[in-house]
Amino acid sequence: MTEHNLDPELKLIALNANRPLADKIAVATGVQLAKTSVKQFSDGEIQINLEESIRGDEVFVIQSISDPINKSLMELMIMIDALRRASAKFINVVIPYYGYSRQDRKARSREPITAKLIANLLQMDGATRVIALDLHAAQLQGFFDIPVDHLQAAPLLANYFKACGLTDVVVVSPDHSSVARARQMATLLGGAPIAIIDRRQSTTTGENLSIIGDVVGKKAIVVDDMIDTGHRIISSTEALKRAGATKVYAAGTHAVFSDNATAKLQASALERVVVTDSINIPAEKQFAKLAVVSVGELIGKAIQLIHDDQPIDVLFHTVADKNEG
Repeated sequence: MTEHNLDPELKLIALNANRPLADKIAVATGVQLAKTSVKQFSDGEIQINLEESIRGDEVFVIQSISDPINKSLMELMIMIDALRRASAKFINVVIPYYGYSRQDRKARSREPITAKLIANLLQMDGATRVIALDLHAAQLQGFFDIPVDHLQAAPLLANYFKACGLTDVVVVSPDHSSVARARQMATLLGGAPIAIIDRRQSTTTGENLSIIGDVVGKKAIVVDDMIDTGHRIISSTEALKRAGATKVYAAGTHAVFSDNATAKLQASALERVVVTDSINIPAEKQFAKLAVVSVGELIGKAIQLIHDDQPIDVLFHTVADKNEG
């Protein structure tokens, strides 16, 4: 009787939301992207074809749920269905940016929890594992009943600022809910102090910002998980400059950059806006003050460790020792 190899082969599949990042992940893993086609009919329907066998394989599907969010989500759902029907052994969904993550609770009456709905849909479709990067709230991991590996970009962003050789740094949380993220960055930067921007709404004066902590004469790094319209980062910058900060930098994992955010960020008092490539940034959204740190190697290492049934916690300790900037 012929002896069969029971170890599933590692396959990588890239969808359309962020092909440049998928290419970097493929290089990091040393595995070529599988041959697939993703087309769209004239009425908007998505057609997906697998052009090679994936029977019995461990597949990692790379897709950020980013603009256009609903199309990106449907591409992912249809691909998972195709993989399940083609007898993939494991279907691992790599989501560098988890769209709808801000809708993670009921903030008002009769409001949906859409982030939970997305988790339900992915599981119902047949995903067996999720690999995510800097979820808007860590509690989103609990929305899934399948394993979730939650990667962090903070060590990579910290490396960028270390390479800049900044001194007299203070790490700033743009509101009270982001303090843990700021404290993590401060620790990675060698125990830098932190400050918090206290935001209060007034019926007469609008949004009032005050600084908790000492920023006088310091270089401030405002840390957030995503930069969308840019309003929060820019208002934080203005408040910090008024409070005596000499220079202000922004650091965010996900560059959503909606509306005319890039023009506003470029025109602001910010020195530099540092983000990752979790979301593909087209040429028209790039600007002089922008710096992009790749998460391709981080995700590639995570994929290899998962495929080899190894723990990924080593990534949180060692990746910060390399300069990814």
